[in-house]
Amino acid sequence: MTYEQVKRRGGLVETAMTSRYMPPWLLAPGPVHFAGDRRLSERDVAVIRAWVHAGMPEGDGPVPEPPVYKSEWQLGTPDLVLEMPQAMEVPASGTDLFENFALPLPIDGTKWVRAMEIKPGSPQVTHHANVIIDRTASVRRTHPSDWQRGIPGMDLLVDSGDRFDPDSHFLFWKPDSTALVEAEGMPWRLDPGNDLVLNMHLKPTGKPESVRAKIGLYFTDKPASAQPMLLQLENDAAIDIPAGDKDFVIEDFLKLPVAVEVLGIYPHAHYLGKRMEGWVTLPTGERRELFLIKDWDIDRQSVYRLAEPLALPKGSVVHMRYHYDNSAENARNPNSPPLRVRAGNRSADEMGHLWLQVLPRAEAGEPDARMALERAWMENRLRKSPQDELALYNLGSLLMEESKPQQAAELYRKVLVQEPGSGRAMTALGSALELGGDEAGAAAEFREAVAKDTENTAAAYDLAALELRQGEFTAAERGFREVLSQNPKDIGARLGLGRALAGDGNLQEARAEIEGVLRQSPEDAGALVELAEIEVQQGNGAAAEPLLLHAIQVKDDAEAERTLALVYAGEGETEKALERLEVWAKLAPKDVDAHRALAQVLAQLTRLSEALLEEKIVVKLQPDSAGDWNDLGVMEARAGDKVAARREFDRALKIEPGNRAAVENLKRL
Repeated sequence: MTYEQVKRRGGLVETAMTSRYMPPWLLAPGPVHFAGDRRLSERDVAVIRAWVHAGMPEGDGPVPEPPVYKSEWQLGTPDLVLEMPQAMEVPASGTDLFENFALPLPIDGTKWVRAMEIKPGSPQVTHHANVIIDRTASVRRTHPSDWQRGIPGMDLLVDSGDRFDPDSHFLFWKPDSTALVEAEGMPWRLDPGNDLVLNMHLKPTGKPESVRAKIGLYFTDKPASAQPMLLQLENDAAIDIPAGDKDFVIEDFLKLPVAVEVLGIYPHAHYLGKRMEGWVTLPTGERRELFLIKDWDIDRQSVYRLAEPLALPKGSVVHMRYHYDNSAENARNPNSPPLRVRAGNRSADEMGHLWLQVLPRAEAGEPDARMALERAWMENRLRKSPQDELALYNLGSLLMEESKPQQAAELYRKVLVQEPGSGRAMTALGSALELGGDEAGAAAEFREAVAKDTENTAAAYDLAALELRQGEFTAAERGFREVLSQNPKDIGARLGLGRALAGDGNLQEARAEIEGVLRQSPEDAGALVELAEIEVQQGNGAAAEPLLLHAIQVKDDAEAERTLALVYAGEGETEKALERLEVWAKLAPKDVDAHRALAQVLAQLTRLSEALLEEKIVVKLQPDSAGDWNDLGVMEARAGDKVAARREFDRALKIEPGNRAAVENLKRL
């Protein structure tokens, strides 16, 4: 900070600069340029060296004032600060500790995060601090009695909810990390009911330490306009380094199924890491260098963002090659004498990871390119480790997204072969069976998962939700109450309880539960629709209308459109009802009830050609319904096509020979 301080350390300054130890920047110069490059130029180093050799003259002119920092946060006061509920005590000695702290988000609506700073509390004991977005509060639901004290474990799996939402940003603190500022147009999303889970790796330092980390969040009112994704290359399964081996090498590669732009990289190893490199082989066979680290240092690890995105065409192959030095000559080797080292999460174990943040570029007409990348990544993991639990789970989730529940169930069964008592795997299998139409099998899996672990509120919730859909309102009510007894703030369970009570005719109790949800989350579309349906059942359509319009404003909701159409129909506003039915059918194109209702209203309005189109969709979606074929025949007859009408009535009678309506309509015809 002062000239006198520098002068006393002149030799150290020269050594640190010429050896490139300072400023901290591990990447060697290369064809890819990275933002925030701290490396001094050769000219700068020469100037400092000459100044030191000249006796470090002070120079002339006024001495600049030292900087004054007005905030403990690098970017100023955050919009929201989350803190561990209580401090964790780290003993002076012993093995590494891995703890997870769930931090509920006190937000009423969706927030977009433009920047984040993690303060680990005690950097000297913190190997890393990762932030995981728990979209369903699954950590709190599965650990209702002890989540505030911290959940042990390194590789934490959280439920992703009912939408494909892959990791997209570097959300962590490591030594040498600064505040994380996202690129323009790429904030990340937080919704009401989400938690942030702080995943911490702590290592004893020789004296007792107290850790209480904080997370500062900075919001923007501009939602994301681009959807990046994180990919990982790794080959930990190959890490088994003999004592004394000076050059142990691992490699991995990933072929890109879509074009991407590389936005940033994060290389990672532990104390034995030495030389680390990454490159790309283009579809033409040309090799393009990505990065090179000649002398890895775990205490200088960082995310490196590219100064300009690197465009890679579809079919490019990304490679990594890491070298490890497990000899006594490695000054950073934690073992003296050297020991055999395998892959693991402890700091004394080893890792070999390369994370890339990419922006996928899907071709016209292609589905979400991130799903193709996720599939390629998970299949690459299984290529190296066929029993990789994370890959099996994630591929199962992709298959569920693609409405392939039978194939997803096969993967979840593979997990259960490895972990026969896994309640999480049973719950996932139950969801796949339910989607595949095997509701009895799904209920059995959910019940077994609850029996294995009475605190498995995820399985208890899914079972209650299934019972609700089956019309077993009393059983569903009991299930949702059990979930709420363990987690009173579970919005989904309270909403489910309200629906179960309404289904059983207990409208006043149902109203109280739904209103409780809306006090907790005023923008919950499901609760708004449910309260509106209670109003409709009590004959108060006027009160239902604003609730439904609010729900539709929050999000496109098919159920809200359906209920609003019923409200307008009950008030005799047929044109308004028709408008809402059309939106309902568009939002739920495979919902036979939507097309059936739309066909009936169009027929009432004598718009027969449009009604016929909708009724034909109905019989295509549900070809075994005699009543729907009869309705189609009636519309054909009204339109003057008696041949087609006779055909539809005959088809109805083939399905149900005694169908009275079809018999009578044939007589009339």
